[in-house]
Amino acid sequence: MTSLFKPRLTIGPLLFHWSEEKRRDFYFRLADEADVDVVYLGEVVCSKREVFFEDSIAACIQRLERAGKQVVRSTLALMTLDREVEAARALAQSGAMVEANDVACLQAISDRPHVIGPYINCFNEGTQDVLIRDGAVRIVYPVEITAPALKVLAGRSTVENEILVFGRQPLSVAMRCYHARSHGLSKDACQFVCGLDADGLPADTLDGQGVLTINGTQTLSNGYLVLLQDLAALQAMGVTHFRLSPQDVDMVAVAALHRAVLDKQQSPDEAAGRLKALTAQVPWQNGFLHGREGLAWVNKTLAPA
Repeated sequence: MTSLFKPRLTIGPLLFHWSEEKRRDFYFRLADEADVDVVYLGEVVCSKREVFFEDSIAACIQRLERAGKQVVRSTLALMTLDREVEAARALAQSGAMVEANDVACLQAISDRPHVIGPYINCFNEGTQDVLIRDGAVRIVYPVEITAPALKVLAGRSTVENEILVFGRQPLSVAMRCYHARSHGLSKDACQFVCGLDADGLPADTLDGQGVLTINGTQTLSNGYLVLLQDLAALQAMGVTHFRLSPQDVDMVAVAALHRAVLDKQQSPDEAAGRLKALTAQVPWQNGFLHGREGLAWVNKTLAPA
């Protein structure tokens, strides 16, 4: 699906357990200052966290929509309770656009237009066709997708396509909470210690090499996925939406750099230099897209489609 319109810049769901005040201020600032088209809201990692955002989510939605942003409500990546599936169904029936992140809720929302999130594996044409048949209007491809596979799927798609281009790469979500365990706590009595690490808890090898980031029950990459210099090639492949995953950095500035490159108002190399200053010492990664291990950094851009 070759894009014939302005490429869309999106902010994915917040994966970390920020305080209600910090989270609210983050979304208010996105509404007022960020040149983005779509904002995803919702708890993806742990349903126990949802209560902390209940009092301010309506105000955030109102502020974002008043600023002209499309709001999409994201579901959990691992649903284990009937009430979690029912919550997704109720969201869809309320008229909200829902991002499904677990196949457990697909049947519940299949009668409504919805977004397929990156936690539902879509790596081949057959899967893509079934998802579109059942009501998907946008597919967010998994972070592990390679450039050749992306070129095939995005190029033949009849719906919108989205790919993560900045932020820690989500690798897995488990039943057990590694974050709690690292503090000597159980999942049921976790004391929400994941809130102590606004950008995740580093997990290093025995010799001190950074390899993963822990976020509650979720495992993320230790570095940031950065595809800033590949935006033109991705757009030529048929990608229509470009996702930024919230990190504990100036996301308004990150969004501005990606918008400038997408709109050809700034060169990718110049923008990359400015992005490096924003991300400090966090390593950059792009291995999956190049057919390498995910933590690798391949210092070359994708060939034109």
